Amino acid sequence: MLGLTDLWLFVVAGLLLNITPGPDMAYIMGRSAQLGARAGAVAALGITAGCSVHIAAAALGLSAILATSAEAFFILKLVGAAYLVWVGISLLRHAGASAANGANGKAAISLRGIFLQGFLTNALNPKVALFFLAFLPQFISATAPSKPLAFIVLGLIFCTTGTVVCLSIAWFTARASAALGAGSVMRTWIERALGGLFVLIGVRLAFLQRSL
Repeated sequence: MLGLTDLWLFVVAGLLLNITPGPDMAYIMGRSAQLGARAGAVAALGITAGCSVHIAAAALGLSAILATSAEAFFILKLVGAAYLVWVGISLLRHAGASAANGANGKAAISLRGIFLQGFLTNALNPKVALFFLAFLPQFISATAPSKPLAFIVLGLIFCTTGTVVCLSIAWFTARASAALGAGSVMRTWIERALGGLFVLIGVRLAFLQRSL
Protein backbone atom coordinates (compact mmCIF):
# COMPACT_ATOMS: atom_id res chain seq x y z
CA MET A 1 0.00 0.00 0.00
CA LEU A 2 2.89 2.36 0.80
CA GLY A 3 4.88 1.21 -2.21
CA LEU A 4 7.74 -0.32 -0.20
CA THR A 5 9.76 -3.17 -1.71
CA ASP A 6 12.04 -5.83 -0.17
CA LEU A 7 11.35 -4.59 3.35
CA TRP A 8 13.15 -7.54 4.96
CA LEU A 9 16.28 -6.75 2.94
CA PHE A 10 16.05 -3.11 4.01
CA VAL A 11 15.95 -4.13 7.68
CA VAL A 12 18.92 -6.49 7.31
CA ALA A 13 20.96 -3.92 5.39
CA GLY A 14 20.04 -1.26 7.94
CA LEU A 15 21.22 -3.43 10.83
CA LEU A 16 24.53 -4.11 9.11
CA LEU A 17 25.00 -0.41 8.45
CA ASN A 18 24.15 0.45 12.05
CA ILE A 19 27.00 -1.67 13.39
CA THR A 20 29.52 -0.17 10.96
CA PRO A 21 32.12 1.87 12.90
CA GLY A 22 31.80 5.64 12.55
CA PRO A 23 31.52 8.87 14.57
CA ASP A 24 28.12 7.90 15.99
CA MET A 25 29.33 4.58 17.35
CA ALA A 26 32.56 6.17 18.60
CA TYR A 27 30.60 8.78 20.52
CA ILE A 28 28.25 6.25 22.11
CA MET A 29 31.05 3.89 23.10
CA GLY A 30 33.16 6.74 24.44
CA ARG A 31 30.41 8.12 26.65
CA SER A 32 29.40 4.65 27.83
CA ALA A 33 32.95 3.73 28.83
CA GLN A 34 33.54 7.14 30.35
CA LEU A 35 30.28 7.73 32.25
CA GLY A 36 28.29 4.50 32.24
CA ALA A 37 25.30 2.93 30.53
CA ARG A 38 22.91 5.79 31.29
CA ALA A 39 25.12 8.35 29.57
CA GLY A 40 25.65 5.96 26.66
CA ALA A 41 21.89 5.50 26.29
CA VAL A 42 21.36 9.27 26.27
CA ALA A 43 24.09 9.60 23.63
CA ALA A 44 22.32 6.92 21.55
CA LEU A 45 19.01 8.77 21.80
CA GLY A 46 20.74 11.98 20.73
CA ILE A 47 22.10 10.20 17.68
CA THR A 48 18.59 8.94 16.88
CA ALA A 49 17.19 12.47 17.18
CA GLY A 50 19.84 13.70 14.77
CA CYS A 51 18.95 10.89 12.40
CA SER A 52 15.32 12.06 12.37
CA VAL A 53 16.49 15.39 10.93
CA HIS A 54 17.94 13.58 7.93
CA ILE A 55 14.75 11.58 7.50
CA ALA A 56 12.66 14.75 7.38
CA ALA A 57 15.16 16.37 5.02
CA ALA A 58 15.10 13.39 2.66
CA ALA A 59 11.30 13.27 2.70
CA LEU A 60 11.10 16.98 1.89
CA GLY A 61 13.75 16.73 -0.80
CA LEU A 62 16.31 18.86 1.02
CA SER A 63 18.94 16.14 0.77
CA ALA A 64 18.64 16.40 -3.00
CA ILE A 65 19.92 19.96 -2.70
CA LEU A 66 23.03 18.69 -0.94
CA ALA A 67 23.54 16.15 -3.68
CA THR A 68 23.30 18.73 -6.47
CA SER A 69 24.57 21.95 -4.89
CA ALA A 70 28.31 22.03 -4.31
CA GLU A 71 27.98 25.23 -2.27
CA ALA A 72 25.35 23.83 0.12
CA PHE A 73 27.32 20.65 0.61
CA PHE A 74 30.55 22.57 1.19
CA ILE A 75 28.97 24.77 3.85
CA LEU A 76 27.37 21.89 5.77
CA LYS A 77 30.55 19.86 5.45
CA LEU A 78 32.65 22.61 7.02
CA VAL A 79 30.12 23.25 9.80
CA GLY A 80 29.95 19.55 10.65
CA ALA A 81 33.72 19.15 10.51
CA ALA A 82 34.29 22.21 12.69
CA TYR A 83 31.82 20.92 15.26
CA LEU A 84 33.46 17.48 15.47
CA VAL A 85 36.90 19.06 15.86
CA TRP A 86 35.50 21.35 18.58
CA VAL A 87 34.04 18.35 20.45
CA GLY A 88 37.36 16.53 20.15
CA ILE A 89 39.38 19.49 21.43
CA SER A 90 36.95 19.97 24.33
CA LEU A 91 37.37 16.32 25.31
CA LEU A 92 41.15 16.62 25.11
CA ARG A 93 41.18 19.82 27.18
CA HIS A 94 38.97 18.38 29.91
CA ALA A 95 40.40 14.87 29.92
CA GLY A 96 40.71 13.72 33.52
CA ALA A 97 38.50 16.47 34.90
CA SER A 98 35.69 14.07 35.76
CA ALA A 99 38.12 11.77 37.50
CA ALA A 100 39.64 14.68 39.44
CA ASN A 101 36.20 15.57 40.71
CA GLY A 102 35.91 12.20 42.41
CA ALA A 103 32.42 10.91 43.09
CA ASN A 104 30.85 14.00 41.57
CA GLY A 105 32.80 13.62 38.34
CA LYS A 106 29.93 12.18 36.37
CA ALA A 107 27.78 15.21 37.19
CA ALA A 108 30.37 17.46 35.49
CA ILE A 109 28.89 16.50 32.12
CA SER A 110 25.12 16.88 32.01
CA LEU A 111 22.94 14.32 30.29
CA ARG A 112 21.41 17.20 28.38
CA GLY A 113 24.84 18.14 27.03
CA ILE A 114 25.54 14.53 26.07
CA PHE A 115 22.22 14.34 24.20
CA LEU A 116 22.89 17.60 22.37
CA GLN A 117 26.39 16.53 21.36
CA GLY A 118 25.03 13.23 20.03
CA PHE A 119 22.29 15.06 18.13
CA LEU A 120 24.70 17.49 16.48
CA THR A 121 27.25 14.77 15.73
CA ASN A 122 24.69 13.06 13.51
CA ALA A 123 22.64 16.03 12.27
CA LEU A 124 25.67 17.96 11.03
CA ASN A 125 27.16 15.02 9.11
CA PRO A 126 26.43 15.57 5.38
CA LYS A 127 27.45 12.00 4.58
CA VAL A 128 24.41 10.78 6.55
CA ALA A 129 22.15 13.07 4.51
CA LEU A 130 23.51 11.73 1.24
CA PHE A 131 23.27 8.17 2.56
CA PHE A 132 19.54 8.51 3.16
CA LEU A 133 19.04 10.04 -0.27
CA ALA A 134 20.89 7.17 -1.96
CA PHE A 135 19.81 4.24 0.23
CA LEU A 136 16.11 4.71 0.94
CA PRO A 137 14.88 5.12 -2.67
CA GLN A 138 16.19 1.63 -3.47
CA PHE A 139 13.30 0.24 -1.42
CA ILE A 140 10.54 2.54 -2.70
CA SER A 141 8.50 1.52 -5.72
CA ALA A 142 8.27 3.96 -8.61
CA THR A 143 4.49 3.61 -8.33
CA ALA A 144 4.37 4.48 -4.60
CA PRO A 145 1.33 6.71 -3.98
CA SER A 146 3.29 9.02 -1.67
CA LYS A 147 7.06 8.94 -1.87
CA PRO A 148 7.58 11.37 1.05
CA LEU A 149 5.44 9.10 3.25
CA ALA A 150 7.43 6.07 2.09
CA PHE A 151 10.65 7.92 2.94
CA ILE A 152 9.35 8.67 6.43
CA VAL A 153 8.21 5.09 7.09
CA LEU A 154 11.54 3.63 5.97
CA GLY A 155 13.39 6.27 7.96
CA LEU A 156 11.43 5.45 11.11
CA ILE A 157 12.15 1.74 10.65
CA PHE A 158 15.85 2.50 10.20
CA CYS A 159 15.89 4.74 13.28
CA THR A 160 14.05 2.15 15.38
CA THR A 161 16.44 -0.68 14.55
CA GLY A 162 19.36 1.72 14.86
CA THR A 163 18.26 2.82 18.32
CA VAL A 164 18.06 -0.79 19.48
CA VAL A 165 21.58 -1.44 18.16
CA CYS A 166 22.97 1.76 19.69
CA LEU A 167 21.40 1.09 23.10
CA SER A 168 22.83 -2.42 23.01
CA ILE A 169 26.27 -1.04 22.20
CA ALA A 170 25.98 1.45 25.06
CA TRP A 171 25.00 -1.27 27.54
CA PHE A 172 27.69 -3.70 26.38
CA THR A 173 30.43 -1.04 26.42
CA ALA A 174 29.47 0.13 29.90
CA ARG A 175 29.44 -3.44 31.24
CA ALA A 176 32.79 -4.21 29.62
CA SER A 177 34.29 -1.02 31.03
CA ALA A 178 33.01 -1.84 34.50
CA ALA A 179 34.31 -5.42 34.25
CA LEU A 180 37.74 -4.12 33.33
CA GLY A 181 37.63 -1.76 36.29
CA ALA A 182 37.90 1.53 34.44
CA GLY A 183 39.44 3.73 37.11
CA SER A 184 40.35 7.39 36.94
CA VAL A 185 43.48 6.83 34.85
CA MET A 186 41.62 4.68 32.32
CA ARG A 187 38.76 7.20 32.09
CA THR A 188 41.29 9.93 31.38
CA TRP A 189 42.82 7.94 28.54
CA ILE A 190 39.36 7.07 27.19
CA GLU A 191 38.54 10.78 27.05
CA ARG A 192 41.85 11.52 25.32
CA ALA A 193 41.36 8.73 22.80
CA LEU A 194 37.78 9.83 22.10
CA GLY A 195 38.88 13.45 21.73
CA GLY A 196 41.66 12.53 19.33
CA LEU A 197 39.29 10.35 17.31
CA PHE A 198 36.76 13.16 16.93
CA VAL A 199 39.45 15.58 15.80
CA LEU A 200 40.61 13.02 13.23
CA ILE A 201 37.06 12.38 12.00
CA GLY A 202 36.39 16.12 11.77
CA VAL A 203 39.53 16.70 9.68
CA ARG A 204 38.64 13.74 7.47
CA LEU A 205 35.09 15.05 7.01
CA ALA A 206 36.46 18.44 5.95
CA PHE A 207 38.08 16.73 2.96
CA LEU A 208 35.07 14.53 2.16
CA GLN A 209 34.06 14.53 -1.49
CA ARG A 210 30.44 14.61 -2.57
CA SER A 211 30.06 10.83 -2.73
CA LEU A 212 29.10 7.95 -0.49
